[in-house]
Amino acid sequence: MAASKGTLIRIRGLLPSLHPAERRVAEAVLADPGGVATTSITALARAGDTSEATVVRFCRTAGFSGYPELRLALAVEAGRNEASGERLVGTDVERSDTLEQIIGKIVTADERAIRDTAESLDRAALAEVVEAVGSARRIDLFGVGTSGLVIADLGLKLRRIGRMAFAWSDVREALSAAALMSEQDVAIGVSYTGATSDTVDALAEAKRQGATTVAITNFVRSPITREADHVLTTASSETTFRVGATASHHAQLTVVDILFVAVAQRSYDDTLRALEATFDAVGRRGYGDSRSS
Repeated sequence: MAASKGTLIRIRGLLPSLHPAERRVAEAVLADPGGVATTSITALARAGDTSEATVVRFCRTAGFSGYPELRLALAVEAGRNEASGERLVGTDVERSDTLEQIIGKIVTADERAIRDTAESLDRAALAEVVEAVGSARRIDLFGVGTSGLVIADLGLKLRRIGRMAFAWSDVREALSAAALMSEQDVAIGVSYTGATSDTVDALAEAKRQGATTVAITNFVRSPITREADHVLTTASSETTFRVGATASHHAQLTVVDILFVAVAQRSYDDTLRALEATFDAVGRRGYGDSRSS
């Protein structure tokens, strides 16, 4: 049996690196995993508009010895989800879906992204990143688009516990900051696809300067992982109408929130003092409790 990491999570993470024919097989599996668990290799090859040999190659790329092992893994995952009351189906919105079905699919996708991300997060890699961030002279964060919102959130949180952290979404500013990093620093690049050139280039420059580099991405074989000393993966899927969707955003926020809290806990007393100081300073600017600011 392949690694215990969820079968569908692993397959989604491989998508960008697959050859076109193998990718069609992967997409057919992701579109109806429960159905594939009970269908023949011939039917799956037909669904992917390819050959049975390509299906076998895909299975091996995904970490299985062959198609029977893939079917078994999908059946096990289907049984686990059925036991928990969750159907093993895709969450893409169909032309005929009602408003109620759309609501259900959006909520299911967001909840699944957070849960799957937490379950599949590499604990050893996370511990190493926590140690690196906790002892860094400074932390530079790179990301654009919705990932830019994620690094802004992490940067704010780190600064409020006394860490020297900077979030860069403009590529020129990011490259300039990265060029001044050193072995004492940590650079974190956030990119759902792992192929955002602005973010990849900034992380690569930080690596050239000797900084410890971290990638937070959904795809383990993406360009950004080649520039990273440590990789933390999210587990979400973006559907037809949801490019830049909240599911991937929530998955990224889950990772950075876990990272932040673990770093904060590392210096528990200092963290509490820093939070109290920043809460008090912000509170003097307005009314009520500033703790949610």
